[in-house]
Amino acid sequence: MSALSIFTGPLATVTLNRPEVRNAFNDEVIAELTAAFTQLGQDPQVRAIVLAAEGPAFCAGADLNWMRRMADYTHAENLADAGQLAEMLHVIYTCPKPTVARIQGDVYAGGMGLVAACDMAVSVDTANYCLSEVKLGLYPATISSYVIRAMGARAAHRYFLTAERFDAVEALRIGFVHAVVPADQLDDKLAEITKALVSASPNAVKECKTLLHDVAGKDIDAALIAHTVEGIASIRASDEGKEGVQSFLQKRKPSWLG
Repeated sequence: MSALSIFTGPLATVTLNRPEVRNAFNDEVIAELTAAFTQLGQDPQVRAIVLAAEGPAFCAGADLNWMRRMADYTHAENLADAGQLAEMLHVIYTCPKPTVARIQGDVYAGGMGLVAACDMAVSVDTANYCLSEVKLGLYPATISSYVIRAMGARAAHRYFLTAERFDAVEALRIGFVHAVVPADQLDDKLAEITKALVSASPNAVKECKTLLHDVAGKDIDAALIAHTVEGIASIRASDEGKEGVQSFLQKRKPSWLG
């Protein structure tokens, strides 16, 4: 049975489907997630992607059986294995379609990387979060780039080093998730966000993701200013840019809304 279930359409959903192991991932899950986000990212029908999960946990990190196999790996085998995880996270992070994590349960270790690689995250108020690696004599190296961007360096110093578990309210306070709601409101909040995503210009959203990656954390110097000036000039001259402005001035729906 596949580790994922995938629903395609304007709002695509990729669902982790291993509730019996708390949706922990192994090499099979990593390969399937990489393929799914690559395919959906290239599908012109897809406007946004939701990453969801079945069962009580969103993702508990690495699968125990996978960890047992890794314990006997050579350094070279560990490099190859970590490289596949790194590729999966990068594919999700750079996916040209906006991505939203639907967090219905606990998120531990590598699962934190999955959430951080998504553009947005909506959480139930009962979910707990933990970067537990140092308790096992490890550290969250592969996921660190994404998690630090998501929660900020100051919070990362605490939760990377202590491996403390924290709740959804704290995840919201540090910016790791964007909304926290009771379980019976999770899909309503998700729909509110995804409706906004699929209503926006597809090309503008794609270019905006690239802009975010290009600008975030960079020095505001002459090169960056020139890059953003070129960006606005180019998108104003694009077909959707012209259509969006004209539809606004003419008080009508833009063409991408049908």
